Amino acid sequence: MVSIVSLLDLVETVLNRRKNKLLLAAESAMPADQFKGYRKQVLNELDKSGFRKDLEDELRKQFKDSQG
Repeated sequence: MVSIVSLLDLVETVLNRRKNKLLLAAESAMPADQFKGYRKQVLNELDKSGFRKDLEDELRKQFKDSQG
């Protein structure tokens, strides 16, 4: 059985690859000062206190619900 932590680590690894691609595309399309703010916002939303925390909370809720 896959643990919630290992599943989160896997999702985070895949997400980081996509995040890096998005940031590279944005960096090439935006002025440096605008990109700096955009990068900060993206990283805040997708880091451990943003997306990962939301996903972990939801997985724990779903796991608890399925256990009865």
